[in-house]
Amino acid sequence: MALSRKIATAAALALTLFAGASQAADKLVIGTDSTYPPFEYLDASGQFLGFDMDIGRALCAQMKVECTFVSQEWDGIIPALQAKKFDMILSSMSITDERKKQVDFTDKVYNTPPAIAVPKDSKAKTPDDLKGMTIGAQTSTTHANYAEKHLPDTKLKLYPTSDEYKLDVAAGRVDAVIDDVVVLTQWVKSKDGDCCKILTVLPTDKVINGEGAGIAVRKGDDALREKINKAIAAIRADGTYKKIQDKYFDFDVYGK
Repeated sequence: MALSRKIATAAALALTLFAGASQAADKLVIGTDSTYPPFEYLDASGQFLGFDMDIGRALCAQMKVECTFVSQEWDGIIPALQAKKFDMILSSMSITDERKKQVDFTDKVYNTPPAIAVPKDSKAKTPDDLKGMTIGAQTSTTHANYAEKHLPDTKLKLYPTSDEYKLDVAAGRVDAVIDDVVVLTQWVKSKDGDCCKILTVLPTDKVINGEGAGIAVRKGDDALREKINKAIAAIRADGTYKKIQDKYFDFDVYGK
């Protein structure tokens, strides 16, 4: 997240207004930017769906706590956690040294590399061919940071949500986009992404991309962080994680 996405439905907005970090030991509020399929998104009824959301439900069941999901725009998601609007962030957030200055992280939930997608009729064969072209990325994400560092000869255009850069590359307003390989692969396989193809999967930059995507908690909330870590280990060990993974992907997203 890899990583601002708007609350998609009135129901989600109502949940956000209701939300406040739960102080009850048996209740937790989970903040997520619900515009990032296949990891987190809302259906027409306002139900939270996606890999991360299913993992969150499994973790809550393992911890024997009642969990509520609320939508939060990406740009404000860490400040909202710090303001105790929710107890943790489960939203494809990459574990990076920069973010560790603001929040504490659990062990990783998954780890997948970045990739570049281009229109099917693009003449680009490699990232070097994008020199002078415009590449779209979601603002405040590791993928935007990656483009700034590793694609300096491109013109970077930032978008509040991934949905918006997808619309622009489909319409020819940008020449390429960068994001998580899973997000882009799922998109180009869909009807909405029929315009485009994967140009390449990029090598991971550990400084920028971090150690994978984890769950963020407030600084010093060690009891919750350790509780979640034990739950992650448990669902990995009992096969629950793999069952959820296989629902969405045909490869191992946990990574090395």
